[in-house]
Amino acid sequence: MELDVHPTIDSHFVVFHDWTLDCRTDGRGVTREHTLAELKALDIGYGYTPDGGTIYPFRGKGIGLMPSLSEVLTAFPQKAFLINVKSNDADEGAQLADMLAQLPSERLERIMVYGGDQPIQALRRRLPRLRTMSRETLKSCYLRYVAAGWSGYVPHPCRNTLLLVPTNVGPWLWGWPHVFQRRLTQYNTVIYAVGPYNGGEFSSGINSLDQLNLLPKNYAGGIWTDRVDIIGKLLTN
Repeated sequence: MELDVHPTIDSHFVVFHDWTLDCRTDGRGVTREHTLAELKALDIGYGYTPDGGTIYPFRGKGIGLMPSLSEVLTAFPQKAFLINVKSNDADEGAQLADMLAQLPSERLERIMVYGGDQPIQALRRRLPRLRTMSRETLKSCYLRYVAAGWSGYVPHPCRNTLLLVPTNVGPWLWGWPHVFQRRLTQYNTVIYAVGPYNGGEFSSGINSLDQLNLLPKNYAGGIWTDRVDIIGKLLTN
């Protein structure tokens, strides 16, 4: 499960998707420019509308429900989470590292973080065993592995990370998928297949049967999807 987080001005993190409050809540302004108490006072159901603005079925029902990251991790101690740092602020990465460093090592095994290059660098320096990913770590891993993967060597950017592999990039990686996965698993890396890379923004998830059919036979890695309602049913049928 992916979580988007924002720091508060009083050194907490809240779990909330939007950079600003105006669309989804009855608040205003940038999410991270508020205290935890201010964000807790908002109605996070205020702006949800299924029909473009005629009805708002959740208004008044979401007051006080914006969770802090600490609350989520405490409520679901056995669950795995992927935390999205939505900025490129190194200080945010350092603050998140300070918070996560207080968790037991076995809890950190079920947490991964991705985001901007700067906060991810800060996290990797403080918590080198935490699985982290940024655009730069992906690029460095791919370029070095394509050059040296034939030898069995796993480059350092491919270690202790979360690796997203587009279905049309996988065949360029030595040993894809089974040998590749076994190699990287030995270095604390988790692999997720994503949809084809088209040269622009990074690939979207695998969200349809056609995209699912692009995976290699007997593929046993993870799948990144925005439509678990579709893909989950296909995988269990």
